[in-house]
Amino acid sequence: MCPCCCEPQASNSYDITNKVEVVPFTPVVITTPLSLPLPPSPPLAPPEVKLCVRAVDLLSSQSGQNRTEHHTDAYHGDELVLRRGQAFQIQLELSRPYNQDTDSMHLDLKTGPLPIVSKGTHIIVPLVDDLEDDRWEAKIVEQIGNTVKLSVNSTPKAVVGVYALSVTTCSAKGGDVTVHEAGKKVVMLFNPWCEDDSVFLDDDDERNEYVLNDTGRIYYGTEKQIGARTWNFGQFQEGILEACLFLLEKSEIAPAGRWDPINVVRVISAMINAQDDYGVLIGNWSGDYSDGTSPAAWSSSVDILKQYHEADGTPVAYGQCWVFSGVTNTVLRCLGIPARSVTNFQSAHDTDVSLTTDVYLDEEMEPINHLNKDSVWNFHVWNDCWMARPDLPPGHGGWQAVDSTPQETSQGTFRCGPASVNAIRAGQVFLKYDTPFVFAEVNSDKIYWQRNLDGTFAQIYSEKKAVGHFISTKAVGSDERADITKLYKHSEDSEEERISVETASRYGSKPDTYSVALAEDVKVEVTMDGEGPHMGADAHLSIKVKNLSSSPRSTALHSQASVMYYTGVLKGTVKKETLTIHLLADEGEHAQVGKEMSAKISFTNPLPRTLQGVVIRVEGLGLQKGHKVVVG
Repeated sequence: MCPCCCEPQASNSYDITNKVEVVPFTPVVITTPLSLPLPPSPPLAPPEVKLCVRAVDLLSSQSGQNRTEHHTDAYHGDELVLRRGQAFQIQLELSRPYNQDTDSMHLDLKTGPLPIVSKGTHIIVPLVDDLEDDRWEAKIVEQIGNTVKLSVNSTPKAVVGVYALSVTTCSAKGGDVTVHEAGKKVVMLFNPWCEDDSVFLDDDDERNEYVLNDTGRIYYGTEKQIGARTWNFGQFQEGILEACLFLLEKSEIAPAGRWDPINVVRVISAMINAQDDYGVLIGNWSGDYSDGTSPAAWSSSVDILKQYHEADGTPVAYGQCWVFSGVTNTVLRCLGIPARSVTNFQSAHDTDVSLTTDVYLDEEMEPINHLNKDSVWNFHVWNDCWMARPDLPPGHGGWQAVDSTPQETSQGTFRCGPASVNAIRAGQVFLKYDTPFVFAEVNSDKIYWQRNLDGTFAQIYSEKKAVGHFISTKAVGSDERADITKLYKHSEDSEEERISVETASRYGSKPDTYSVALAEDVKVEVTMDGEGPHMGADAHLSIKVKNLSSSPRSTALHSQASVMYYTGVLKGTVKKETLTIHLLADEGEHAQVGKEMSAKISFTNPLPRTLQGVVIRVEGLGLQKGHKVVVG
């Protein structure tokens, strides 16, 4: 290349491709660029490992610490079954060791179809250094390498039901968030061992009986012949917890309301019967059970609840009061609410909220059947459950009556309770729920009304001891019968009992029933020889009429013996008789005062198959001067 053809250029670049160096007689063109050596690069740091959860162990084995400490080790299966208001532990396997300075982690628990934090159905559990009572928190209690064990606190007002648990991790400065879902569900129950839970029961023996005992006794018959039926509640058997939780899901109660045992008990009372909400059991008192199972054939709640659950909520046929009570007891104990079956002998069914059991007679002292809707069952079974009642004035917590047998509606649904037993005893029927109905069952007076010529009715007699006898439940720790009548009513003939009755009546549909004191100068007493009637044997009744006044009395004694079902429904009249009696004035202990009449009644053996039981009722009626005395 000719040098004159290249214009020299100044350049500080190391690239000298365009520079021509002239060497005498030997021209050379250098076209290879020259590079200077660069300083060595520092070594690369290893990429940071993001914290995430590899696995969650709920430590839910039946014999493990969680289930044992929470008294849930008897439940079938290996789900994590907990009682609220009590700490539990879980174990996490992480992608690397947890660093509290650079890492953040919390738990999420969700229940119901639409979990919301403000309604307590989505719970965010933060990680803290120290646990405090009555709040959702978690603390690391052990860390070995990538494994972390957490102790988790729950509140004593947590929603009862099934929860999904997940663990969320991220950097303390934010950034990528990872969520790991636990493989198993968490079941939260009420906790009668927790002082801050409203179902707390402060007695080990009673907790063992009313929460943990899975068998019991239900009483039936008459007050003269009390029978006992062994019942398998089976709240811990396979599938029963799932069936009880299914019942809650199927009910009208929203998940946010399931923290309150008052709400839960009220809805369980409705869901055990199938009267209006496709609940568990269909009631049947007809005697025809050909398309189902006779109520008398059941001896366990287990088959009933399993059948209901497996059929996706198809009601089971059939039940009567003791079956409704047995199933209710199972569900309440399974959910952690202390409960027991209770039998009331001579149990009234008040249909018009009068707080009295009314019998209407015409001008001739004959019963007016279309008006006589009230009845007295020779026995009726319901339940007591234990809880605080912050919605009522102080002193009304403790045992609450709840009845699942469909008798009368409450707020449009066939259910009853929870009604404070203390309120029932005091006649405070203005306190919720359904206290008037239960009061009438155990302590209403039986009032006889006679129709006047102008169509009005006048009260002619009252029986003060007609209902509420030998209220019974299984004793704690034994199979003996415990009489709890004194919890439901004051002693008969006591001033407190009369005050209770008259207080209650003021809130009924006949508030003037006790406004006028009635003279009761003729006393009628009906007695029966021995322990009462037996199948195929004669029944011997004695009716004693005594004049307590200082003047002679003439009375007409009407006696009637009828066969009836245990619910108080008459099957037919066996014997009916009228006798005129002249009574002398009371002269102290003279034998001529008063007159005795005996009636002998016989039944053929065997009885018709359609009868479930027989009660021979001969009831006394003592009147004022000029009135008749009716026994019927």
